[in-house]
Amino acid sequence: MVLEDLGWYVADNLPPELISKMIDLGLESQPRIERLALVMDVRSRLFTGDLGWVVKELESKGVRNRVLFLDASDAVLIQRFESNRRSHPLQNDGQDGTLTEGIAAERIRLAQVKAVADVVIDTTSMSVHQLRRKIEASFSGSDTVMIGVTVQSFGFKYGLPIDADLVCDVRFLPNPHWVPELSAHTGREPAVRDYVLGQDGAQDYLETYHHLLRLTVEGYRREGKSYMTVAVGCTGGKHRSVAMSEALATMLDAHDDLSVRVLHRDVGRE
Repeated sequence: MVLEDLGWYVADNLPPELISKMIDLGLESQPRIERLALVMDVRSRLFTGDLGWVVKELESKGVRNRVLFLDASDAVLIQRFESNRRSHPLQNDGQDGTLTEGIAAERIRLAQVKAVADVVIDTTSMSVHQLRRKIEASFSGSDTVMIGVTVQSFGFKYGLPIDADLVCDVRFLPNPHWVPELSAHTGREPAVRDYVLGQDGAQDYLETYHHLLRLTVEGYRREGKSYMTVAVGCTGGKHRSVAMSEALATMLDAHDDLSVRVLHRDVGRE
């Protein structure tokens, strides 16, 4: 999930024989897959832990590769297997068929992988949030993880957007609907936009909400969430919410750590 949120295409539990084919498909696809993560472990009985031939083959194709190895203590691994009531893939191969035997066999099989890994992360004492931040730091390609922000205008009379993380109400501003020369236009047009943004409190509200969103973004980043939807509502979703959404999105788009888009759910609905 972490790598997928960072824009990687992830294939889980891939048999080693299909690695080269998967790479070729990624290189030939349109658009081309630039970042591909292949997850392998002992669930695939054909995986012996020998990645040498895989690395050489990738290098021959001009593919830059990095190996990430996730580890944990035996005690923590036992606790994790018992908590989800799953058996270890190798435990029935041992003499006694115990979970401890399975983990020991896995360590032997994966010793070669750990030895050549570019990144080794010991997850023994990590929370899921700490692990996410560690992987992001290693594979995001940037010191700061990009957060996707959708600013969506809407009309309260049509209901709240069900996917909104935050909702702000701009019905406190005078409604251009009651101004004859503005009523037929939308908040995307200069005359309506200037009317809305020129009202008392409009700029203060934008600046205050912008500050609130920056605080929220940092909290989302710490918690590992990579996107948010901000819903901006007025009565019909045509004038005030549209103008304020456009202005708020412009302010947010000035930040390099945010990817911002604007949607107007109810424009034209009337």
